[in-house]
Amino acid sequence: MRICGIELKSNYTILTLVDYSSDDIIDYIDLKIKKITLEDDENTNSIKKYLEEINTFFSDMKVEKIIIKKRSKKGTFSGGALTFKMEALIQTLFDIEVSLISSQSISSFEKKNEFVFPDKLKKYQEQSYLAILSKLLN
Repeated sequence: MRICGIELKSNYTILTLVDYSSDDIIDYIDLKIKKITLEDDENTNSIKKYLEEINTFFSDMKVEKIIIKKRSKKGTFSGGALTFKMEALIQTLFDIEVSLISSQSISSFEKKNEFVFPDKLKKYQEQSYLAILSKLLN
């Protein structure tokens, strides 16, 4: 099963893709496209471009499941309005199972488990990769 982990940050959709087998083997797939940007959330053409890019990515990569790292709705570390808009677009437009995982679940998983990040994984992709591991192996 192809699973895409997503972290939404500012106007970026940070992507990490893995192949997951029924025997809990997770193979990281090094992507050419690691981020998709929503340039201007007030411009209809920009939103359409973002949706087209995201849709093309999911289709080309044959993504079967999406795991999004949740952002806090209030408080000091709350997510920006734009990230919630991008999340809603991803959740409603595609015929792919989408689930959310909290930062607390990811942190808890990280503390309880030992793992090594794949060599080609970029530093900024670590949270989207951890979202996948936390959801699948917890």
